[in-house]
Amino acid sequence: MVPGARRTEMASTAVAATSAPAEAQSSEQLRRLAAELRLLVAQVRVGEARETPEEFDRERFWRRLNEAAVIVAGEATTLTTVFSRSPLPSPQETQGICEQVHAAIKALTAIYYSLPKDQGITLRKLVRGTTLDIVDGMAQLVEVLLIAPAQSPENNALISYNSVWVTCQQVSQMPRDNKAAALLMLTKSVNFVKDAHEEMEQAVEECDPYSGLLSDSEEDHPDSHNVEDVLGFPSNRDVYWSEEDQELIVPCLAVVRASKACLKKIRILVAENGKKDQVAQLDDIVDISEEISPSVDDLALSIYPPMCHLTVRINSAKLVSVLRKALEVTKASHVTQPEDSWIPLLINAVDHCMNKIKELTQREIEL
Repeated sequence: MVPGARRTEMASTAVAATSAPAEAQSSEQLRRLAAELRLLVAQVRVGEARETPEEFDRERFWRRLNEAAVIVAGEATTLTTVFSRSPLPSPQETQGICEQVHAAIKALTAIYYSLPKDQGITLRKLVRGTTLDIVDGMAQLVEVLLIAPAQSPENNALISYNSVWVTCQQVSQMPRDNKAAALLMLTKSVNFVKDAHEEMEQAVEECDPYSGLLSDSEEDHPDSHNVEDVLGFPSNRDVYWSEEDQELIVPCLAVVRASKACLKKIRILVAENGKKDQVAQLDDIVDISEEISPSVDDLALSIYPPMCHLTVRINSAKLVSVLRKALEVTKASHVTQPEDSWIPLLINAVDHCMNKIKELTQREIEL
């Protein structure tokens, strides 16, 4: 071998030998940062507001929170840029970057903790959720950087700070008070129930809830019914409603329709009559209203064949109970007037539907 070539090879080997420990140190620093961020996620999830003698300044709070989110987004950009290209930063540079990321996240969480409970639980939940998304997204970003080699083919897909950046940008669009937060949550509940109601109506109109799911397999494998039965796939008798099933679906749909009407009316009342300083009452309305959508989902799932009438009855009773409570809480709040007649009318309509469901499922109860 030519002496010059040997010296070049030896120099390359020496550089590789010294870079390996450096990369290991950088990886360890990233690993510690990821662990610290995961610890912060757990703390924010259960953390309470930190009481201060100072009077809460809403404008200052939101200004500081938005500024902190902008800084975090910038740190995510820096982190992604320097660790997705070669050469990787030195251990000293890595330590500095990790300290900046940790400081930015700590500053963000400290601002969240400064939001007092008396500003509203609904508002605090929204701010906590956004803060958690940012901290968790940053932790995921660091973890991806640990496992993805720089400039690998998957680098652009794996090492993405997009979710962190997008969540940080959303901070400036968040509701600024508990009434606005309540309206946002009520709107989400209305949309969830609306979607569930539309899916139920579509399935009933088609009279074939599993339309198209088995057609391909049946055409390709005409003798596959026995296999489907063994594997637990729906058999032919399980994918259609009986006449008794279809009769029971009618009052169930009516209850879901009443749920949608109830949430829409509550949202309108909060928008028109809700007072920003009545945070506790607004929180109560949101809390009970958020129980409606999951109850609607349970009832909607239970009407699909093979239908168990007892399960439908139980889920209907659960939804009716939640609706009655939501109406009672709303009626007792400041958003309604004594002369409002829609609440007793809606309660009567729901009770009528429930009585019909009981009548149609009584035979199943007696068996």
